[in-house]
Amino acid sequence: QVQLVESGGGVVQPGGSLRLSCAASGFVLSNTIMGWYRQAPGKERELVATIISGGATYYPDTVKGRFTISRDNANNTLFLQMNDLVPEDTAVYYCTRRAGVVVWGQGTQVTVSS
Repeated sequence: QVQLVESGGGVVQPGGSLRLSCAASGFVLSNTIMGWYRQAPGKERELVATIISGGATYYPDTVKGRFTISRDNANNTLFLQMNDLVPEDTAVYYCTRRAGVVVWGQGTQVTVSS
């Protein structure tokens, strides 16, 4: 069964850091294109990080230099390291397989607030 399960969300103060994890099952995530999206209340879902099978990564300007996507191939797990968080980063974050049959995780809430 193809499945993605996110974890690691929570409440953090501005300037803080969080590391999200996404455990994949039913497929090998290093063989495909994986990404992290986020959706804030009242806003459209936004792509914040992509990693392709060769390891190259891509970020929009809104998070470039603050967010890092990576993967642990041995454990079939995807990560999103988020540093220097600001209130505008508050959203539900989703892990996704972007190639072939698109698969979404259930999401994990990130709240940046003092």
